[in-house]
Amino acid sequence: MSDPNRVLQWNRPRTEVRLDERVRMADQIRGRYDFSDSAVLKAMRNVPRHWFVPSAQQVSAYADSPLPIGHGQTISQPFIVAYMTSVLPLDPNSRVLEIGTGSGYQAAVLNEFTPHVFTIEIVRPLGERAIRTFQEHGYHTIRVKIGDGYRGWPEYAPFDAIIVTCAPDKIPAPLLEQLKPGGRMMIPVGGRWSLQELVLVDKTAADKISKRSVMPVRFVPLVREKE
Repeated sequence: MSDPNRVLQWNRPRTEVRLDERVRMADQIRGRYDFSDSAVLKAMRNVPRHWFVPSAQQVSAYADSPLPIGHGQTISQPFIVAYMTSVLPLDPNSRVLEIGTGSGYQAAVLNEFTPHVFTIEIVRPLGERAIRTFQEHGYHTIRVKIGDGYRGWPEYAPFDAIIVTCAPDKIPAPLLEQLKPGGRMMIPVGGRWSLQELVLVDKTAADKISKRSVMPVRFVPLVREKE
């Protein structure tokens, strides 16, 4: 069993390129949304979002808006990345599952807090591109699976935290099962054309589930494998 007081060391890639834009982005998140989580703001300053944005979108890499990344998918708005990260119980020993790798940016932000990041992408070209990005820049501990995120990743469960970056119509039962007692999930829920809500899910030590809507959002829908 790992010592919860032991601080693990792992590679968290850095670059000075476009650092001033990252600083402005973090300052904008803090000021515009009254966002005060200093650890998450530091992570937003540290992770180069432009590494994860397609070349055609580079000029807007640090805008506080979602951006298209191809195949009908998007990279999330920086504030949403920051907010969803801030409510998760993360430390260097945490095991976190992300559903919807996309560009890999959210996983890289999670990697600032823990090396134990597991992420699933159903769109193969996006998953393969994210893997190449992680390898190119030295994200050695992020594990990527190309497959149906609805089913989670039972081989590595339970997870201390689960973050879902695409919207199902309802919370997938496998994800609730794979959430560790005492764990927390952030997930957008709703149809493509209906109002979506960002839902905070807590699982007590007694396996009791509580759900609370925190804000209206708009995410791409969760894509399933055809049965």
